[in-house]
Amino acid sequence: MTGGRGSDSIHGLTGKPLLYFTSVFVSLGVFLFGYDQGVMSGIITGPYFKEYFNHPTRAEIGTMVAILEVGAFISSLAVGRIGDILGRRKTIFYGSCVFIVGGALQTFATGMGWLILGRVIAGLGVGTLSTIVPVYQSEISPSHNRGLLACVEFTGNIIGYASSVWVDYFCSYIENDYSWRVPLFMQCAMGLLLAMGSLIISESPRWLLDNDHDEEGLIVLANLHGGGDVNHERPRAEFREIKENVLLMRAEGERTYSEMWSRYRKRLLIAMSAQGFAQLNGINVISYYAPMVFEQAGWVGRDAILMTGINGLIYVASTLPPWWLVDRWGRRPILLSGAVVMAGSLAAISYWMYVNVVQTPSMVVLFVIIYNAFFGYSWGPIPWLYPPEIMPLSIRAKGASLSTATNWAFNWLVGEMTPVLQDWISWRLYLIHAFSCICSFIAVYLFYPETKGVMLEDMDQVFGDQSVAATPATATDPLLHPSRVVSPVPSMDLNRAQESVAGKQRKATRDEARREGGVGGFLRGMFRRRKEEGGEYSRLDENGDEA
Repeated sequence: MTGGRGSDSIHGLTGKPLLYFTSVFVSLGVFLFGYDQGVMSGIITGPYFKEYFNHPTRAEIGTMVAILEVGAFISSLAVGRIGDILGRRKTIFYGSCVFIVGGALQTFATGMGWLILGRVIAGLGVGTLSTIVPVYQSEISPSHNRGLLACVEFTGNIIGYASSVWVDYFCSYIENDYSWRVPLFMQCAMGLLLAMGSLIISESPRWLLDNDHDEEGLIVLANLHGGGDVNHERPRAEFREIKENVLLMRAEGERTYSEMWSRYRKRLLIAMSAQGFAQLNGINVISYYAPMVFEQAGWVGRDAILMTGINGLIYVASTLPPWWLVDRWGRRPILLSGAVVMAGSLAAISYWMYVNVVQTPSMVVLFVIIYNAFFGYSWGPIPWLYPPEIMPLSIRAKGASLSTATNWAFNWLVGEMTPVLQDWISWRLYLIHAFSCICSFIAVYLFYPETKGVMLEDMDQVFGDQSVAATPATATDPLLHPSRVVSPVPSMDLNRAQESVAGKQRKATRDEARREGGVGGFLRGMFRRRKEEGGEYSRLDENGDEA
């Protein structure tokens, strides 16, 4: 079997140290996303930048900032397929390389055209990384702390944002064009670090098993969850669970976007709406244009960047509580409470800008900080956790691709329109985003299920779209890759697996018929998709006999 170095532990790390190291390291991918979101906010108010680019208008600034999202939107749509073909690790590597090229073009830009081209190419890299990193994160994480690790990843995103603001602030003291070229060059350094690191991290075990790299998949699971011991029961049990799910999904053949939409429409709408609300709730009014917002409120020049930097530090701190709360409280309470406070904060910002009194600058800063803190605690991390965890393996990358593309589409809309709307409707802009927060509260309350502690392979039971596809009739033909014939990991007893699945499907049908009653209930039950929890594969160390 081939597959490269994806099965190796990293310098002897196994178990939690390996899991946490990998999670923190791949967070560099979303660090770049956050850095690129924030870096332009301080640059566009700098005198040397304005002079070099002939004092761009508000519309030109909007295009310059938001054009990144065009590239990100395009790549986020494509990366679902790319991630399934190349694997998660290689996709991270190529995304990093594209980002480096885009960062270099921005750094050495000699005109507006080159800067915009660099932003588009960097956007292609950011879109790739912002799609594949959450998928990779969800696939290596155990169910009991999957939320924790996703929130650690989001903290990396906000550290990137805050870092870019402080780099902008300190570089504002440089009295030449390096005041904006140095912040842009930092993108290249971080991208290079991620590209090199992606060569040594493990491949996703779920991708390996889905592509019949079964020995590697078991070894990665053992490294992550069994202390490196392939005979440990926990990685073996997870191997059985994942592989059963792979076989069922393969039998159903659910790989196209149209089939994904027809079967998993509810999951897709929830995933896409979560990402859409994350942008419409107003965060990038602050992230992209915070210095301009503070200037609008009365802070001027470098003081506006300083206020943005202080806000960034509090923003980072606000992402820490979800590390512990997301797997204790759950996803829904965090989203609901965040939406309420964010709506109130945006309404307060609008009010203080409307009255425009001596206290307005201080009160705007206060409520921007409150808003950012509650976004960082709720609608920041959860929409990146939710889509990949609710999607089945066979369409996880494609589903995450669509949800991330939704994020970038609304990201572009907000980024492009904000400078214009700030001039056109002024304080009323923040009421639009406050209304979006209210809508997001209603959507979560009515439609979003709780996924805390649910294994990825059991998510279909949460949504009621369990599989009823039996494994193929040609049960004597092994569904595992032919390389498993000489594998050091003994093959599964597929006949037992198929009998177990078929038995559970029959039992589910009978139970449903009893619940609904009558012949009609029985017939409806026969055609309703069901899949009970788990699969009864024989132990991996069995070859027909008990170990």
